[in-house]
Amino acid sequence: MQRPARYGAMFGLLAAALFGISAPLSKLLLGTLRPQLLAGLLYLGAGLSLSLLHIVRPRKAESPLRKSDVLPLLAIIAIGGIAGPLLMLFGLLRVGALTGSLLLNLEAPLTILLAVLLFGEHLGRHAAAAAALILGGAALLRLQPGTSQADSSGVLLLAGACLCWAIDNNLTQRLTLRDPVALVRIKTLGAGCVNLLVALLLGARLPEPGIIVSALLLGSVSYGASVVLDAYALRLLGAAREAAFFATAPFIGALASIVLCGDRLGAVDVGAMGAMALGVVLLLRERHAHQHTHEALDHEHIHSHDAHHQHNHTPTDPSTAPHSHPHRHEPLVHDHPHLPDQHHRHRH
Repeated sequence: MQRPARYGAMFGLLAAALFGISAPLSKLLLGTLRPQLLAGLLYLGAGLSLSLLHIVRPRKAESPLRKSDVLPLLAIIAIGGIAGPLLMLFGLLRVGALTGSLLLNLEAPLTILLAVLLFGEHLGRHAAAAAALILGGAALLRLQPGTSQADSSGVLLLAGACLCWAIDNNLTQRLTLRDPVALVRIKTLGAGCVNLLVALLLGARLPEPGIIVSALLLGSVSYGASVVLDAYALRLLGAAREAAFFATAPFIGALASIVLCGDRLGAVDVGAMGAMALGVVLLLRERHAHQHTHEALDHEHIHSHDAHHQHNHTPTDPSTAPHSHPHRHEPLVHDHPHLPDQHHRHRH
């Protein structure tokens, strides 16, 4: 596995671990908070923590967001930041914490399907088989609703949340050449403010300060740090491969739900987790290399001068690396292991 893929895997797995704990902890908070109010506090906690990071961190050489990014950003906020969390939290009200954690694995195959069918990413036989295993594992949960504490409406709500996040993942991947911290900060602040305002207008009341602080802290970790790390994974791996690593999040959530909520693993749950885990392993073992052509391209993002970035500098361009400035990619034909990042979207 080449260095970008190693970094992408590390970011994706850490993002999954931080997000995985959110399902059982959110389930506990739903005892005192309405779903939309909790969604607002979770995203607001993420946005506030990233705003603080924006103030104290050294200036990075990342490419800033542009006016052309406004429409996809609004779609990301509406679909991934507002609709997705609401569907998840309403779904968690109708299923057990363990089942909710495992059903969130649907995000991975849905992300992969959208990446391939709508966004032009390539997926080989191993990855397709892995997606089928993950889907099969999720289906096993539905076969034994008594064991897993599930009902049809809860399952559909959680599946809808996963579809929202699958769309969000693919749209976000298109913007990850921009500064991921700035991208996620705007997304979480927008989603947090809208959800909180709507919840208050619909009659929700703020709970005691301790509950608010708990929700904000959970949001800063599971919706702030996690989503930033996931944005870096999307940049390096593409949406389909990122989904494979992030698919480990429900496993972590399921284990946490056993400790926090007293849930128990049944035979069907173990079989589902085994099928999902095998799917993740197959995706991790995938290697993709062949001769391919890079068309001419003009864009801006953070980079160093590697095989894909051989260009001249103007006197105003930064001299230290890595750096960001508008640059041109000349046509190039070569052969090396690669992933479907922004420089490797080609026909097969």
